[in-house]
Amino acid sequence: MSRRHALVFASVAMFTIGCDRATKIAATAFLDPGAVLWLAAGWVRLELVQNAGAFMSLGAGLPDAVRMPLLLGLVPLLVGVASVLALREAGARVRLVLAAALLAGGGVGNWLDRLAHHGLVTDFVSLGFGPIRTGIFNVADLAVVAGALLLFAGSRRTKARLPGDGRAT
Repeated sequence: MSRRHALVFASVAMFTIGCDRATKIAATAFLDPGAVLWLAAGWVRLELVQNAGAFMSLGAGLPDAVRMPLLLGLVPLLVGVASVLALREAGARVRLVLAAALLAGGGVGNWLDRLAHHGLVTDFVSLGFGPIRTGIFNVADLAVVAGALLLFAGSRRTKARLPGDGRAT
């Protein structure tokens, strides 16, 4: 792992965690639970909710005895392992390091929120137009999706190359 990669990883992960925490504090301070605030001609909806599950409330219906160890124990373990693997890659591209940092920052941001709120995560943003809307999410969720897209884009680009040929097919 290069020093530059470690610095990029730490900076992006810490920035992600800080932005996530700051926006969750602001949402909790300024939004009333149950109230909806419409912005940008309805494209943005702010609504404070507490999510017991993971992405898009996945696992929210699981019993606490399963959900809590899974989200409080397994998630940080997976974030740690994925981060170490990404950083150990000697020739890792900055894109891979950035993707891992976004995934780690988002995962840790929601994990810290879950620790502070008895297993719940603060969500508050929804995007869309008319009846077509995203689920309600937060900055950490956005970082995880961005990190996953970077990984996917990188893996698609790598698969498009022929072995031994520097040109895309």
